[in-house]
Amino acid sequence: MFLHIVFLLSLLSSTSHATVQDFCVADLKGADTPSGYPCKPPANVTSDDFVYTGLAEAANVTNIINAAVTPAFVAQFPGLNGLDLSAARLDLGPGGVIPLHTHPGANELLIVLQGHILAGFISSGNIVYQKVLKKGELMVFPQGLLHFQIAVAISPLLW
Repeated sequence: MFLHIVFLLSLLSSTSHATVQDFCVADLKGADTPSGYPCKPPANVTSDDFVYTGLAEAANVTNIINAAVTPAFVAQFPGLNGLDLSAARLDLGPGGVIPLHTHPGANELLIVLQGHILAGFISSGNIVYQKVLKKGELMVFPQGLLHFQIAVAISPLLW
């Protein structure tokens, strides 16, 4: 019986996690598929694949919605490939708005770094959840739900 257990454990340990990788940095020369880009050969992966500096500068918000989105998706940040993560910088000018939209395959986390933002989402039961957020506050928008962000001016006397 002991030998059966040892054999079973050795079989399980030899077959489990056989195809698990630490990461799969995107090879952007390959085709983007529903499961992501193919992996770069490990010998071609560098530390730079895991660092993205493109969100440091504010974007131009002189447009009809007084807003700009700077993406940090796999196409810009190959180290995200296969991690089900992405990021973006949202710049809102005075009265800027990101209209109702959804991300069918992803949750969103909003972090306010400056100013005040009215942010909210609509549940599948048609309930609106909204709040004015200030610097340092976060809000999550559940996957697939309509959500929005609006820059608001708050009087110091009201805050």
